Amino acid sequence: MTTALITGSTAGIGAAFARRLAAQGHDLVLVARDTKRLREQATELHDRHGIEAEVLTGDLSTDSGIEGVAERLTDQRRPVDLLVNNAGFGNKGRYLDVPMADELTMLKVHCEAVLRLTSAASGAMRERGRGAVVNVASVAAFLPRGTYGASKAWVVQFTQGAAKDLAGSGVRLMALCPGFVRTEFHQRAGMGTDNIPKWMWLDADKVVAAALSDLAHGKVVSVPDPRYKALMGLAKLAPRPLLGGVTSRTGRKYGPR
Repeated sequence: MTTALITGSTAGIGAAFARRLAAQGHDLVLVARDTKRLREQATELHDRHGIEAEVLTGDLSTDSGIEGVAERLTDQRRPVDLLVNNAGFGNKGRYLDVPMADELTMLKVHCEAVLRLTSAASGAMRERGRGAVVNVASVAAFLPRGTYGASKAWVVQFTQGAAKDLAGSGVRLMALCPGFVRTEFHQRAGMGTDNIPKWMWLDADKVVAAALSDLAHGKVVSVPDPRYKALMGLAKLAPRPLLGGVTSRTGRKYGPR
C-alpha cells in the first residue's frame, strides 16, 4: 500500500486525483484550506474504497501552511510515495489591473510552495530510492499570456530541470499541462466561461487518467489530450511576436469577462 499526498484535493483536478488513486488502493493525505470539506472527502473515499485518508489543513499562501505540508512529506515513518502539487488559482484581470498583493500570493502558491514541497518530497524519496512528484501546470505555460501563464511556465521549467538532476535516483518528476478543465477554478476567480467553445473543455477524470499513464511511461511533461497536443505543436512553430498577438486576442475572446 502506497501513500499519495494531494494539495488542493477537494475540487477539480485534485479531487479527480484523489478519486482515482483511492480507487487504485492508495492511501491518501488530503491537503486544502477547508477542514470541513476535507473531512467529508476523506470519509467518502475511506467508505467507498477502504483506504486510509488523512486530513491536513493548510493554506499554501502562508509560510506556516507550506511548512506543515513539508513536515508531513519528510516524515520517514509515514512515507509519501507520490506528491501531487495541484493547489492553484487564477486572478481576474489583466496585468496592472490585479492588485500586487494578489499577484504575489499567486507566486507564493504556484512557485514557492511547489519548489519547497517538491524539494521536501524529493529529498525523502531519494533517500528511499523511489517516489514521484506531479506538478500541475497548464498549457498557458507555453503561451505569452499573463502572469498566470508565467507562473506555470516556471513550474514546467523547474520540473524539467529537477527531473534531469534526479535522473537515476528513483525519483520521477512530471509537469502536467492541461487546457480548460471543468472545475471550480474559473468560478472561484470570478471568470465567465460561456464564451469558451465546448470543444476546448476537458474532463478532470480523463485528465488524471492520462496524467498517471504518462507518469508511468516516464514522461516529464504531460499534455493530456490530442487536441491540446496539436495546438501546442502549432504554437511551437509560430513566430513569438505573432503568437503573442494571437494569444492576447484569444485571451480577450475566451478569457475572463
